[in-house]
Amino acid sequence: MKILLLGKGGQVGWELQRALAVLGEVVALDHDSAELHGDFSRPEGLAATVAAVRPALIVNAAAHTAVDKAESEPELARAINATAPAVLARCAAETGAWLVHYSTDYVFDGSGDAARDEDAATGPLSVYGQTKLEGEELIRASGCRHLILRTSWVYAARGGNFAKTMLRLAAERERLTVIDDQIGAPTGADLLADLTAQMVRTAMGSEIDLSGVYHAVAAGETSWHGYASFVIEQARQRGRELKVQAIDAVPTSAFPTPARRPHNSRLSTTKLQQVFGLRLPSWQQGVERMLTEIL
Repeated sequence: MKILLLGKGGQVGWELQRALAVLGEVVALDHDSAELHGDFSRPEGLAATVAAVRPALIVNAAAHTAVDKAESEPELARAINATAPAVLARCAAETGAWLVHYSTDYVFDGSGDAARDEDAATGPLSVYGQTKLEGEELIRASGCRHLILRTSWVYAARGGNFAKTMLRLAAERERLTVIDDQIGAPTGADLLADLTAQMVRTAMGSEIDLSGVYHAVAAGETSWHGYASFVIEQARQRGRELKVQAIDAVPTSAFPTPARRPHNSRLSTTKLQQVFGLRLPSWQQGVERMLTEIL
């Protein structure tokens, strides 16, 4: 099977190169790949790329994820997050290929304290959330066979992430200030990649069409304050010397940003677990694994 992976340089795309390799031949491209006929800011060229590769599976890990920057460049965010996925979906529908696409908890308004399932009412608060929701809707409207994975708080050992920032600051300062009124589940890019491979294998081998939206996050929940506290505690247990003595909890309002963040990023994974027979590890397990690698 030939697989076209777009966005290979991102956190999830990097892990997907490993996870998808067991399923077939992976043609992995990024926005600056010579083989890509047009980048995601000019998505009209993507159809030529799909036609050249002729994949049975298209995995789109490319996205405009600069949440605050999207507020000032909505057209670019829409081109990458909505128009480009729509082109890929149309190609998949025409050729019979499957399409995997990643979305976000930002399609919801973040109200309440219950975990939302896939059928919950959407209500994005930002340009990023709006364009990601539009991308979902255009994929569904295409009629192609698809798996849309909504996730949240994604991190990876490779590149920058929240844990690395906290460790750097904890080594420099005696006191940290971290938001405690946003709740979600830190989810590893490696977990998302492994889930994708398992779900694709099942979906492509099933006589039943398993197309749809699935929530894919690690088990459990925490705040950014709880996340930071866990990271620093784990680092100290591993022998890292840190200067920090206190981690103060503050509301989101203490850190104003151009884009509004959802306070409640809880996503129910019941559907994914029941349909695909998968168990999801705790967020702590994934973060511990990442810390073992970076420390």
